[in-house]
Amino acid sequence: MIKRKLITLVKYSVLSVAAFLSVFPLLWMLISATNKSVDVIAGSLLPGAHLVENFRTLVERTDIFSALWNSLRNASVATIASLIVCSIAGYGFEIYHDRGKDFLMSVLLLSVMVPFAAIMIPLFMMFGKANLLNTTAGFVLPTISTAFLIFLFRQSTRTFPQEVIESARLEGLGELGIFFRMYVPIMRSTYAAAAVITFMNAWNSYLWPVIIMQKAESKTMPLLISDLIAGYVTDYGMVMLAVTISILPTILLFLILQKNFAEGITASIK
Repeated sequence: MIKRKLITLVKYSVLSVAAFLSVFPLLWMLISATNKSVDVIAGSLLPGAHLVENFRTLVERTDIFSALWNSLRNASVATIASLIVCSIAGYGFEIYHDRGKDFLMSVLLLSVMVPFAAIMIPLFMMFGKANLLNTTAGFVLPTISTAFLIFLFRQSTRTFPQEVIESARLEGLGELGIFFRMYVPIMRSTYAAAAVITFMNAWNSYLWPVIIMQKAESKTMPLLISDLIAGYVTDYGMVMLAVTISILPTILLFLILQKNFAEGITASIK
């Protein structure tokens, strides 16, 4: 009995330490957003009284509202487009299963091993010739279909009851009707998981936007934050406030879809 309690105590102690180490950077960022730059450099762990001043400086020096809108628009469009394309692809790979599709899926999974830097220059040249620089379409198109999301939907589709499809076909419902009226509502947890992953990746994307978004009015939040720390003198209080504002949408989305996110990930690995 004592041994069991000791083991439990050790487990909770380790988990408590791990939880603290995970939360501490976020907590330190929030505290730093309320302090002056000198206090942040000094490593102050006490909240300050300069939050309003940091926000005023941030608004004066940057067009943060435009950057927020650009990030929100680009990430939202990318998420919606990716969910539609990848879910249809994953559905097709599993429901209309054959050896050819298995081979094609293997090729898609191999594409994950190709680093984005290897295709970055050809993509830039293509998008430049197509006049898609500084546009939402230029931001979205390279990420509209990913092997990971297709694989996620394909794995989740294996839990989709085939009896539903057969019954719907007997009732005369078309394939598109089955997908949108039957598949989409039942697989909402997978859509939630994919939405969280895609939105976070698109929101935090830096390498492709820094290449394709060449105008100041097209900058997203990661580019704006990068500009804040690129000067000779960095106001770390203002930078921490910008980072805090930047992570709020992704945190809010995750909190809203947290339950469905966990269910979707669990269903895909069964």
